[in-house]
Amino acid sequence: MINRNPQFIALLFFFLLSCSYTGISQTRKGNTVFFETSIAADATPAVLAQFMKADAKSISEIKFEKGTYHFYPDKGFEIYAQLSNHNNGLAKTAFPIFNMKNLTIDGQGATFIFHGIIIPFSVENSENIKIVNVAVDWAMSFHSEAKIVAVDPVKKTFDMQISDDYPYEIRNGQLHFIKEYYEHNIGQSILFDPKTTAISFDTESYTSLTTRTKTKIQNNVKNIKYKYNVDPRSPENFKVGMEDKLVVEQLKPGLLRVYNHGRKIPEVGKILTMKGEQGQNRFAPAFHVVSSKNFEANNVNVHHACGMGIIVENSENLTLDNFNVTPSQGRMVSTTADATHFVGCRGKITIKNCTFNNQLDDAVNVHGTYQQVEDILGENSIGIKVGHYQQQGFSIGVPGDVIGLVNLHQSFFEYDKLTLKSIEKINSRYHIITFNEKVPASLKAGDYIENMSAYPELLVQNCTISKNRARGLLLSTPRKIVVENNYFATEMEAILVPVESGYWYESGSALDLTIRNNTFQDCNIGGQNRGIIRFETDDESKNIAFKNILIENNKINQFDNLILEVNNTDGLKFKGNTITNSGTFKMLFPENPAFSIKTSKNIIFENNKYSGKANPILKSDGSVPNLKFK
Repeated sequence: MINRNPQFIALLFFFLLSCSYTGISQTRKGNTVFFETSIAADATPAVLAQFMKADAKSISEIKFEKGTYHFYPDKGFEIYAQLSNHNNGLAKTAFPIFNMKNLTIDGQGATFIFHGIIIPFSVENSENIKIVNVAVDWAMSFHSEAKIVAVDPVKKTFDMQISDDYPYEIRNGQLHFIKEYYEHNIGQSILFDPKTTAISFDTESYTSLTTRTKTKIQNNVKNIKYKYNVDPRSPENFKVGMEDKLVVEQLKPGLLRVYNHGRKIPEVGKILTMKGEQGQNRFAPAFHVVSSKNFEANNVNVHHACGMGIIVENSENLTLDNFNVTPSQGRMVSTTADATHFVGCRGKITIKNCTFNNQLDDAVNVHGTYQQVEDILGENSIGIKVGHYQQQGFSIGVPGDVIGLVNLHQSFFEYDKLTLKSIEKINSRYHIITFNEKVPASLKAGDYIENMSAYPELLVQNCTISKNRARGLLLSTPRKIVVENNYFATEMEAILVPVESGYWYESGSALDLTIRNNTFQDCNIGGQNRGIIRFETDDESKNIAFKNILIENNKINQFDNLILEVNNTDGLKFKGNTITNSGTFKMLFPENPAFSIKTSKNIIFENNKYSGKANPILKSDGSVPNLKFK
């Protein structure tokens, strides 16, 4: 008699699958599994089989013989991935580390090459997980590169040479790059300088390419009315009112001419990198860690990802030691978004001895999340809306967390607190939040909530952050932050401390921040008029947002004037720092002071050495009486 029980059949399938990869491909001794390079052509089935076994949770260590292993998505474990600051959707994974404890994955110097939309390491509801001694890369990148080989300033065209590493096709004058299991158009683009292998100086004058323009013909579109507010940036809406502007012509295979670019024409010799439309180009981070505790990555090299090197959500106690994000040989770009990103975490985040180079967004971003109050549903429950479409499905906390109620027009700090009882997700963007206490009468639709329990301490130590697009560190946690002994050379600010509620809805501030013994070398080379260390809010109020800031004993060698922008700050000491003018590039904003102070108090300059070119050195709005640079 045949047993047709579905659960029995599934277990039998994975038993047979695992058996097919025993023998020369893998061995198991006690709680340790060892993989040999015989599985390297496609390691996904053999690795996945171990995780699918009934006794998978008893495994304490998985080791790989040193070598190069390929992982394809075709036989990967399929999940619906809700990824903060990425695109949600179906994805595969080769390492589904779900509900596991005390597991170490040791590559022993191996390189893992992934293909297509696959999340290499997906860690969820797990504890004491270590990933060590491994390199992660993709066979085909999720971005594309082209060399500018000719320009016509009269006709405002430029020609670009595309190597065979980046297959493409042209559809009705629009360029599309074809990858394994994926494609992208030009979308977001930025220039690199092949001489420095860094973002090109003043790239903001040339890029992004102006791929879109306002639609010329519409009929009754504006008459469409919505009952609720609509996110115009979401995938279903971002094309409304826009049409293609750039036109691409092939002169011969691999040589293309680009028409209708609206900014400066890129310079000959520069490398144009392209990664597709914003909001449509983040699908497969190298590591996704959610609702986990005590995660550690040591001696890990991430060379590429469709999104971030690592995205961590709602997790506790995280250590990245010698976790490096750098491009593969021959590529300008490492990851297509942030190197590392942490949302709603707690405990302590330690980032040390790391290198973050050539990624197309920030090196480190640590923050909480604002969620907007949509309606008051009862005496102890509310409905909230997730603000950004790439945060859909994000849970703001767990039962027992302290939730702050915030009206940013009145204060950057909470005006009341409640205790989270439960979250009911009606859909990915609308959640019902229930509290243990009654909701105060002061809470109104349009206010925000944030999780006061979900902010971590942070240490960033002995790291190199350079050659990337965007910022170095984004710091939005009120717990203790120490940034020491690092090297910064970034396209935008080296360190940005924001309160941001209008785009990404990233909550948090800095209330105990020390920045010491760092080197800042020619930051803000991209062309934006900003300080290399910047405290900023997206609200025009004069309310205090940041407190207890110490910036001491740093070496700042900067080509341009503006070093420090301080807004909405109570208590900042700038002490023992040395500022010089590098002369590396021409100054973009020679009219700027070195230090700009607005809507702040208790600001102190002490024992600093300045040999830059700013005149005046210090500019203040008068909020700090008798302020002088010393």
